[in-house]
Amino acid sequence: MLEKLVIRNFKTFKNETTIDLSKTNYTILPQNVGQNGILKGSIIIGPNASGKSSVLEAIKILLDFLFKERSLDSGLFRCLFSEDSSFSLNYHFRIGNQKIVYYVCVDPTKRHVIEKLSLNTEDNIVFERDGTEAVSRIADKNGISYGADSVDKETLFLRTLYFNTKFAGNETLKQWMEFLQSSVWIDAVSNSISFYGKENVQIGEYLKTHGTKEINEFYSRLNFKYSIEYSNTSKDSINLLKFSENADDKNIFFKRNEIEEPIPFAYESMGNKNLLKLLPAFFHVINTKGMLLIDEFSSGFHPLLEKTLLKYFMKNANESQFIFVSHSVSLVSNSVMRPDQVYAVEFEGKNGSKVIRFSDFQPRTAQNVEKMYLAGIFGALPGYEVISDDAE
Repeated sequence: MLEKLVIRNFKTFKNETTIDLSKTNYTILPQNVGQNGILKGSIIIGPNASGKSSVLEAIKILLDFLFKERSLDSGLFRCLFSEDSSFSLNYHFRIGNQKIVYYVCVDPTKRHVIEKLSLNTEDNIVFERDGTEAVSRIADKNGISYGADSVDKETLFLRTLYFNTKFAGNETLKQWMEFLQSSVWIDAVSNSISFYGKENVQIGEYLKTHGTKEINEFYSRLNFKYSIEYSNTSKDSINLLKFSENADDKNIFFKRNEIEEPIPFAYESMGNKNLLKLLPAFFHVINTKGMLLIDEFSSGFHPLLEKTLLKYFMKNANESQFIFVSHSVSLVSNSVMRPDQVYAVEFEGKNGSKVIRFSDFQPRTAQNVEKMYLAGIFGALPGYEVISDDAE
């Protein structure tokens, strides 16, 4: 699980910024905390264009750099209003009882990359890279050296090591890679999904492989008043609705409990379509241990649906995490998320973005944290002019 993320000079985060997912002294919502004391997720709120999505992207690019063909040689990641030409990301993970710290610093201008990987203690460095020279002590404690013929300037060497060796002999690092590969990133507005393992979590591919059973059981369990069919035809009380003459060319049909007529996917509400697209990734991360990263989680969802999904995840996930951006401030309630799971992001001009963890203010569990936020106690509110209702 991700325990801590330290960002420096990345996107809108000019100054070093820490996102801590370790639990604090709050005792409420124990189901929101993993057995290792790490929180099962976090909500990131704040004004538009404050830098909320940049927090998620700082996690996503590690996944992209490791498992996608994405080049390090880009000036789009560093803070554009900073004189510093490099950016750095420091990831702290806990896999079982083992601690993994991975640090990467990239200077796109000089095309220079520094990487460092340590296990359990910062002194136990098992891999390090400086430019085009690297040393790995993962398989050999004496160290195996690599030079420019092996170290690509545009690629994480950690990626190269993993795909060349699969970290044979080091179970902790293998489990770490499995955790990362089980992770999924979703942009709920554009409906784009990035997945990093063999399991395709796009709804069409999921239904081809798994059918509708798991989804319909989920709908029934949570008292959603509809189900889905995945077929080339669907029958209502009078007619047979045919999507295609080809039996293998299937479509999704929604069937509401109150009526028998099937509703083709394209004609269903945006909220129901977005939920259905989300569920394969939702189930996958819960069942396999990974991170579910969602930008604009609230897109098309009723507030009660958002809370239901969050509570379901926290109750059923074991060593998985749900980290998301939302404008739905009702989710900062102590009935859904603990104060140590809530981060607000605020943009401070040339100083860049900063994060505010609600638990640092030590609100009591009986207090209405949502009202406290809207009253400006935590900051990170838009400064819009309030329009008066008085007649002129």
